[in-house]
Amino acid sequence: MNIIETKNVTYQYPDGTNALENINFSAAKGKIIALLGPNGAGKSTLFLHFNGILQPTSGNVMVDGKCLKYKKEDLMNLRQKVGIVFQNPDDQLFAPTVQEDVAFGPMNLGLSKEEVKKRVDESLRRVEMVEFKKKAPHHLSGGQKKRVAIAGILAMHPKIMVLDEPTSGLDPRGASRIMKLLYELNREGITIIISTHDVDLVPLYAHTVYIISKGNIIKKGNPQEVFEDAQTIRKANLRLPRIAHLMEILQKEDKLPFDKPYPLTIGEARRRICNQIKD
Repeated sequence: MNIIETKNVTYQYPDGTNALENINFSAAKGKIIALLGPNGAGKSTLFLHFNGILQPTSGNVMVDGKCLKYKKEDLMNLRQKVGIVFQNPDDQLFAPTVQEDVAFGPMNLGLSKEEVKKRVDESLRRVEMVEFKKKAPHHLSGGQKKRVAIAGILAMHPKIMVLDEPTSGLDPRGASRIMKLLYELNREGITIIISTHDVDLVPLYAHTVYIISKGNIIKKGNPQEVFEDAQTIRKANLRLPRIAHLMEILQKEDKLPFDKPYPLTIGEARRRICNQIKD
């Protein structure tokens, strides 16, 4: 079952430029979906359609099989289901303290003080930020801000989390922590949709991958299917994952027997190399 779906969505800027053209995108319930593309490809614009921040110029957006409606009450209900974490957490964090920031959404739902406190504590515990709840968000590191932004969405008890470049600006350890958290949330039943241009992360986590270029979806499939098509990847100003690129060079330049499909992860490469050695 597709929990989010777009049908022929086009979005036009006020000057008449198309940011998105006939986008057909679907996210299966309980999966991790990656939208992969370079800067300016339309990733953020598409994501802002998923919870009604933007309304398509033409086409439809569907959540749980129902077309979005853009009345205030409908949008409030939608944003309990679909939470967006922006690329820059400073665009999302504005309260004097971390706990007040995380409490903002649940308070707007009219929940009791006890329920709000419970949700705040649970969400901060989930992202390992309880000890920072009295801190001002602007005193946190980039990775800590990302986790607080995620906690603010978790406090709404969403079905779907949409994250725009969740590892942008983070060091490798911080990026790994964020992706591990998203993987755990997905195993608990939340559908995760991420945009990224980090091709090395995608094979580790994503069930389905979309390639977007100049406002058009140009490829869809599982990671192996998508990254087999090196020509399309490079046409979109992206690259193969480092491991696959290494295997491609070894096969083409050094005539080593690493035929397609190339492995996409270190684990896959290790197995392939070990098998070659044994043979």
